[in-house]
Amino acid sequence: MSEQQSTPDPALTTLVGLAAYTELAAFGLLAARSVDAPDLPARQTLATAAGEALGRQERLLDLVDAPGPDGSGGGGAAAAMAPFDGALADFDARTTPSGWAEGLLKSIVGLGVAQDLCRELAAGLPDGAAAFVAAVGEPRPDDPVTAVLAGAATADGVLASRLALWGRRVVGEALGLVPVLLAAHPPLAALASRAWAAADDGGASAQAWLVSRLTAEHTRRMDRLGLAA
Repeated sequence: MSEQQSTPDPALTTLVGLAAYTELAAFGLLAARSVDAPDLPARQTLATAAGEALGRQERLLDLVDAPGPDGSGGGGAAAAMAPFDGALADFDARTTPSGWAEGLLKSIVGLGVAQDLCRELAAGLPDGAAAFVAAVGEPRPDDPVTAVLAGAATADGVLASRLALWGRRVVGEALGLVPVLLAAHPPLAALASRAWAAADDGGASAQAWLVSRLTAEHTRRMDRLGLAA
């Protein structure tokens, strides 16, 4: 391993820790929704998506190459994610779903906002941003998990209306985490400032610019679901 690889950029390490932690949370949410999905195809789709979340987590952790005390990857993963342990507790407490569809929308919106946040912050990395974005993954218009929920909403207008309201609540709570994370983790705040400066869009502040970007992507996500944002 080179000297550069053995001492990764602290900003990259922090961002990888956040992204890896959210992928672990996504795995839990998707796996749980797989168990109580209404039919076999949906169960398989969500189970596959849960496995893909762990795959993305592994690719992210490879970027900082942090082995555990025994030389395995598990301890390194825990060390990278440790600063964010419990970071989603308030979000989870405030967004308890009332059923399977709301639970799935929570995973789509919550994971989506988290991934979007990490991609936006990656623009502030001095280098390696392309590798980071590739590890996180870009939004997919043909995302099979989105298709599962969109199909359920299309078949039930009452459900669609309820999910639109639920989506507003979930995204509000998710966006509320942004200033908390930036305040608690200075490397993330520094990345936000650098990404904002690079964008040069004249926004009022790095935080306002970031929230605006995340809100716009959320609107596109809800459009793909066929739900009002």
